[in-house]
Amino acid sequence: MSDSERPERRAYRQLDVLVHHLADELAAFRRRALQAESRLKEIEASGAAGDPRVPMGSRVVELERENARLREQLDAARGRAAQMLDRVRFLRQQATLASAPAAAATPVTPAANPSPNGSSGGRRE
Repeated sequence: MSDSERPERRAYRQLDVLVHHLADELAAFRRRALQAESRLKEIEASGAAGDPRVPMGSRVVELERENARLREQLDAARGRAAQMLDRVRFLRQQATLASAPAAAATPVTPAANPSPNGSSGGRRE
């Protein structure tokens, strides 16, 4: 552009460039809109069988049922584990009570305990 160009002419050229850019953007948006409409028609034509929400709904219901069944099994297993733990505690208590009178009747001293090699635990001669 020369300095001798009139300001109106310069503004007209800038406006022309802007209009061309806007026309290009509009064409791009139009292409995208047509592609989206085409995709939507394909989805609508496939109906409920192609709708991903339909199988997901039944899958969610199936998973919720399975989850409820697994929770019941877990609760039952928890109850059985608690019963077993109570039995073990009871048996330990019985074993402790049974060994307490025997331990009180025979005091344990180092000399009274035989050593693994058969000696009385005293000094070797």
